Amino acid sequence: MIFSVIVSVLSIRHILYTLLEQRIEASLLQEVEEVNRLVDGRNPVTGDLFGDDVAAILRVFLSRNVPDNNEYLIAIVDREIYQTSPVTIPDVLYEELESNRYFLNLNRPQQNRLVTSSGTFVYLAQPIVTNGGKQQGVFVVANLITNEQKEVNQAVFVAAIVIIIVLFIALFLAWMITGKILAPLKILTETARSITDFDQNLSRRIPVKGADEIAELTMTFNEMLDRLEASFTSQRDFINDASHELQTPLTIIQGNLELLSDRPQEQHETLALVSDELNRMSRFVGDLLLLARAERLDFLNVELVDVQKFVEEVYAKAIALAKRNWHLEAKTSLRIVADRHRLTQVMMNLIRNAVEHTTKNDLIEIGASLVDDRVHFWVRDTGVGINFADQERIFKRFARASYGRRCSEGAGLGLSIVEAIAKAHGGYVKLHSYPGVGSTFTVVIPLEPPQEVVSNEPYSHRRR
Repeated sequence: MIFSVIVSVLSIRHILYTLLEQRIEASLLQEVEEVNRLVDGRNPVTGDLFGDDVAAILRVFLSRNVPDNNEYLIAIVDREIYQTSPVTIPDVLYEELESNRYFLNLNRPQQNRLVTSSGTFVYLAQPIVTNGGKQQGVFVVANLITNEQKEVNQAVFVAAIVIIIVLFIALFLAWMITGKILAPLKILTETARSITDFDQNLSRRIPVKGADEIAELTMTFNEMLDRLEASFTSQRDFINDASHELQTPLTIIQGNLELLSDRPQEQHETLALVSDELNRMSRFVGDLLLLARAERLDFLNVELVDVQKFVEEVYAKAIALAKRNWHLEAKTSLRIVADRHRLTQVMMNLIRNAVEHTTKNDLIEIGASLVDDRVHFWVRDTGVGINFADQERIFKRFARASYGRRCSEGAGLGLSIVEAIAKAHGGYVKLHSYPGVGSTFTVVIPLEPPQEVVSNEPYSHRRR
């Protein structure tokens, strides 16, 4: 930065010096041209031609021209300094003209520099030749360029001071503005570094100020922290709940194996119990794997599914589960792009849930319909219903709801699986339930799943 200022100041000084010399040279030439015009002119006093009267020519010129600052006009007649303008010229210049006979004997134009103790003079000497061809004088115009250069140097110095002051003010303002702009980034960095204890620091958020790019970055970072916090909380709860769910069958298996006797009958009963617990653990682990895979793009194997035929197949499987007042409500010719196996899994989970919380005289209705370019699959029952306090949390992993006086059994993953499969299709699950009246679970599926799912499928389809 300082180097740039120095280069800029020196460049300005060089340019001003060049312009100064060009101006002085033009001024010297102008003075000489005016003298030359008088040679062929008339004396304004007498009205006669000047002729060979060089003294009169130079006298008239000096009387009618006022020299610029630091400019000196000298008339030399008969090899003697005849007159000067201003009347008083620097002694060093006068002495140089007196001592240097070169100027007095000059017979051709000469432009040069004269270095003295008082400074440097730039001069132009012009011999005066009359119409008769006689040379009786010399006209010298000189400029003390040193004084002009001092003025330039002073101006450059002032400009340099102004540039430096403006530069420091600009740097200070830039520092303040940058500090304000980067303050959220500093907080963001500190927040990112402080995330070492998830329980404490993942809850920190950065205040969003303004509506610029920094504010957008801050909001994005806060959203990332929201996802991280939710992910770690879910992971922690998942580990705690999974370990609790696995602890019970492991304890049962360990206790029975420790008490295993040599009697064949007891051994057979113990092995049957252990096998049942292992099967339950296997189903539990399978459900966990399904939930883990549900977020992958290759989770679904989609195909063209006839909705009417699909619901009839599900209904045929459902009526074999238990004796209930079964009812089918589906009259549609729709075809959708979906994973038949996963949809069957969704419907059967909901149907088993309905069977578990109804009696043989209760109604269980299975159906499908088109609503606003989405297919609604539902399972409705007239069972005990679900408490209002439980309706928001039953879709969470390992959550169990209280139905009337009974508590649901199992690992609490069934409805989580239903919701995960629905989301994988780009849909969702709705619940309408009233305690003592019954429940309706509705799975809403778009006619086509998200494009990123369909784009990987090796078939083409049309909606009919």
